[in-house]
Amino acid sequence: MFDLSGKVAVVTGASRGIGEAIAASFAQAGAAVVLTGRKQESLDLAAQRVRDAGGRALAVAAHAGREADAAMVVERTLAEFGRLDILVNNAGTNPHFGPILTAEESHWDKIFDVNVKGYFFMAKAAAPAMQRAGGGKIINMASIAGINPGPMMGVYSTSKAAVIMLTKVLAAELASDNIQVNAIAPGFIRTRFSAALWTNPALNEAIERVTPQGRVADPYEVTGAALYLASDASSFTTGSVLVVDGGITLGMIPLE
Repeated sequence: MFDLSGKVAVVTGASRGIGEAIAASFAQAGAAVVLTGRKQESLDLAAQRVRDAGGRALAVAAHAGREADAAMVVERTLAEFGRLDILVNNAGTNPHFGPILTAEESHWDKIFDVNVKGYFFMAKAAAPAMQRAGGGKIINMASIAGINPGPMMGVYSTSKAAVIMLTKVLAAELASDNIQVNAIAPGFIRTRFSAALWTNPALNEAIERVTPQGRVADPYEVTGAALYLASDASSFTTGSVLVVDGGITLGMIPLE
C-alpha cells in the first residue's frame, strides 16, 4: 500500500532539509520525483543524489510564490514524465523573528506569497493533471506553529494556520475528484531553516526540555508521514493534519 511505483511526484523546497528527504523517500518507494526550489545548482546536486541511489529525478528551478512558475513546473513535469500524481508543497520562508507588532508589511507579503499563495498556485496548476488521471495526492507542509503560536514567529504562525485551512478547503472541494489533500505539521526539525533555534544552546535546551521525546528530530523522521499521505494507504484520509512533533503539542510541563 505504500508503493509509489509508476507515480510522479513534485516536491517544492526540495534542495535540502525536509523537502530533499521526502523526495528521496518517494524515489526509494518507486516514484519519479521533480525537485523544485530557487537555486538550480542546489537542486541539481539533490537530484543527482536521488539518481545515485537508483531513483529518477528532474530538477526544475522555480520561485515558489509565482503563479507562472507553478504552471511551468507542472508543464515540465508532464513533458518529462507524462503525468502528475503527487504534489508536496514544502517551500517556506520566514524573514521576521520577533514580536508580531514589529513586523513590516514586506514581511507579511513575502511570508504569505511563499507559504500560502505559493501552495495555492501549485495546487491550482497540479489539480487538472490529477483530475485527468482520476485522482491524486496533495500534501501541504504546515507546522505546529500553525496550531499553537510559535514564540517570536507570529507572522509565520499565521501563515501556517492559513495553510491548514487551505488544506481543509482543498480537501473538501477536490474530494469528488478522488484527490486527497492533507497537511503535515512538523515540530522542531534539524534543518538549515530552523538552525537559528537548534544551534543556539539555550534555545535548543529549552526545546528539548518541553518536548516529551527530549530531542530535535532529523528530516528523515518526517518522511514516513509523507509516504503515508502520498500512497494508497491514505485513500480515505483527507483534510487531516498529521502532527510529527515528538509530543511537544501535548503541552506537558516538565517537573523540574
